[in-house]
Amino acid sequence: MHIDINADMGESFGLYRMGNDEAFMQFITSANVACGFHAGDSSEMRKTVELAKEHGVQVGAHPGLPDRQGFGRREMNCSVQEIYDDVMYQVGALNAFVQAAGLRLHHVKPHGSLYGMANRRPEVAEAICRAILDVDRQLYFYTMRTGAVGQVAERMGVRVIYELYGDLDYDARGNLVITRQHDPHKPQDVAHKVLRMVGRNRVRATDGSEIDIEGSSVCLHSDTPGAVDILKAVHEALRGAGYTLAAPPL
Repeated sequence: MHIDINADMGESFGLYRMGNDEAFMQFITSANVACGFHAGDSSEMRKTVELAKEHGVQVGAHPGLPDRQGFGRREMNCSVQEIYDDVMYQVGALNAFVQAAGLRLHHVKPHGSLYGMANRRPEVAEAICRAILDVDRQLYFYTMRTGAVGQVAERMGVRVIYELYGDLDYDARGNLVITRQHDPHKPQDVAHKVLRMVGRNRVRATDGSEIDIEGSSVCLHSDTPGAVDILKAVHEALRGAGYTLAAPPL
C-alpha cells in the first residue's frame, strides 16, 4: 500500500521558465531533476535540489539526450559509448549538488527519447545501467515494466522501480505514446486512471483495449496543461484510497 509519486523537475534554464516546481514539490515524494542536456542548467539543478531537501523529497537524476531545442524528445543516432558517457556526465553533475546539500542521490530515470531508446534497445539499456552502477550501486532505476530495460537492469544487478504514467497514454502493447507536447486531461479522469492502475493493474490503451500494467511509482509531468490540479487530484485520490505516499527507501 506504499505508492511513490515522481515528477520531472528543474527543467527551466536561464530566463526560460518551465513548470511550477514549488507547487509540485508539495505533493510528490521523488523528483527527477533535469541535468542540463535536454533542459535545466547548473543553477536550476542546485535550486531544485535545495527545494527537494526543504520538502523532504528524494532526488533522482533525469538525464536526456543533448537536444535542448527538441526538449530531448527527438531521437538521436548516438553510439553506446556516447550514451554511457552522457549519462555518467549528467548523473555525476547532479550528484555533486546532492552531496553538497548533505543528501544522497536516490535514483536515475532517463528522459524522453533516451527513455524510449532504452526500452527498445538492450544495448542502450546496458549503457545506462553501467553508468548507474559506476556512480552508485545502490541507486534505483525508474522505468516501465514493458520493454527491455527491466530485464537488463535486473540481470545487471541494478535496483529497479517500475513506474506508471498518469498523464500519458499507452498503446495496445503497453508502450507510452510520446508527443512533443502533453495533451490536456481532466484531473479526476487522471486520478481515476491512476487508482485503476495501482489497484487493479489495468489501463485502457489508445485503441480502447484493456491491458495489464504494473508499477509502484506514479509519474506526472509539470508541463501538462493543468498539471498542479492533476497532481492534487491524484495525491488526494491515493491517500483517500488508503495508500501511504512514500519514495522507496535507500
